[in-house]
Amino acid sequence: MVLVTLMTVLVKLGGASYPAVQMVFIRSLIGLASVLPLAWRHRQALRETKQWGRHSFRVLCNTLALNTNFAALTALPLALANAIGFMRPLVVLALATVLLGERSGPWRWIGATIGFAGVLVMVAPGEVTWNVGILAALGSVLFGSLATVQTRALAKENTTVLMVFYTVGLTLFTAIPAAFSWQPVASADWPLLLAIGVLAQIGQYCFLRAYQSTPANLLAPIGYLSIVLATTAGFLAFGEVPAPTTLIGTAIIIGALILTTRLDRPKR
Repeated sequence: MVLVTLMTVLVKLGGASYPAVQMVFIRSLIGLASVLPLAWRHRQALRETKQWGRHSFRVLCNTLALNTNFAALTALPLALANAIGFMRPLVVLALATVLLGERSGPWRWIGATIGFAGVLVMVAPGEVTWNVGILAALGSVLFGSLATVQTRALAKENTTVLMVFYTVGLTLFTAIPAAFSWQPVASADWPLLLAIGVLAQIGQYCFLRAYQSTPANLLAPIGYLSIVLATTAGFLAFGEVPAPTTLIGTAIIIGALILTTRLDRPKR
């Protein structure tokens, strides 16, 4: 979550000059360069995988989620874009229950619902003007949740195999759109774009390891903690002072986390 927060700050800084798909493509190229040696080392595991369809669907969802997320970060204030993104744990919990058959205790549902109420307080429905950025953020929630569930379904796969499929697929899916919307990159901007790719790649590895080792419906509520990181980053990087509704929503979400953690402990 720390790495992703840093990446979102850089994406918002770069989004003023470059299309979202171009930044995603550059990010995928950096990831591809880092993952190719691992692909060669684990080539046997790549040949033995039999879930090409699930891998492809996961990569497609990730590609759509990443592009819509970059577009939302560019079009919306950082706090608002992240607030909408906090709907993802609730969607992941529902999809994991329906698609994977994971059992979710009542307190997890209650905690996720309370957390979602906190997000609604932050976004202040009725006062926010709907635009392409908000639609992009909602699309990112949907496609990102589908990708998360697919990652959990591939829990037995080698982590390197997942990273190779993700990085190669992301490059292929974004190459043509990036070519049509490409803007020349100034030499002074390359460090920023390279940093986006590096942070994203390391964060992706951490994300994969987390969802391979722990059920998605258990990790989902923990994701609300990133709201603290996002609020801090918005203030430090862009001078965004949290509104009272943001503070109230944050308190509601953290309270929901504490409630879920204390009341939904597994029985011995």
